[in-house]
Amino acid sequence: MRIDAHVRIGAQRETALTVEQLLTVMDSHRIDRAMIAPSEAQIAFHNREGNDAVAAAAKRSGGRLIPYAVATPWAGRAAVDELARARDNGARALCVDSSLQGFDLLDGMIEPLLIFAAEASWPVYVRTGSPPGHLPLPTALLARRHPELAVIMGRSGATDFWIDAAPALRDAANLYGDTSYAPWDTVLADFATDPEIGPGRLVFATDLPYTTAAGEVQRILDWPITEAERDQVFGATLAGLLGLQDADILINEGNPT
Repeated sequence: MRIDAHVRIGAQRETALTVEQLLTVMDSHRIDRAMIAPSEAQIAFHNREGNDAVAAAAKRSGGRLIPYAVATPWAGRAAVDELARARDNGARALCVDSSLQGFDLLDGMIEPLLIFAAEASWPVYVRTGSPPGHLPLPTALLARRHPELAVIMGRSGATDFWIDAAPALRDAANLYGDTSYAPWDTVLADFATDPEIGPGRLVFATDLPYTTAAGEVQRILDWPITEAERDQVFGATLAGLLGLQDADILINEGNPT
């Protein structure tokens, strides 16, 4: 079982990814399911349009795509209302990008959205890394404020702030790293051998369309960990965070697993 923890669909500023292209890539690399977020503009501003786009994509994917919900915290109460609407349309997690949305992770603006996510039993993906402003250690502090949440440290600080990723994971037990961009023989190896982290605290992500699925899958295959640990990274840990049952995971008879 392979579950991709983060993909953005639609037109970005410098690239684009259609649903059809994503499903073809998933088939090519034996990725069973993918969590999809809206485009950059939709994360930053056009939230309703973005939430409708990922909901529609999920519905026509036969269950293979899992929608994130997005809402700018600048919208106040309307942001929470938009998350509720997205949840009713099938969203299963919250996606936060403070760089695109223009706020500080620790300034309190995001708190109502995190409270909603906790009540909905949603994991929360928080983009971290360059440019600075959404870094691993503040993300760990945010996770410590909300121990009831599972927080995914998107990109694990890539690339300028990888050095802070392991301390962040050690600081917050409910924080999970993602594997995108991270070389297995340095960053991921350090995570795996750290007794306070280990492969069970990492989730596989391609971060398409900014990377290639081939490279992101191959780094997990090349990483010298046990098959049980590889299964955790590729999907079992994320399935647990999402509360997926066997019936949810074993979708589309004939889909490669």
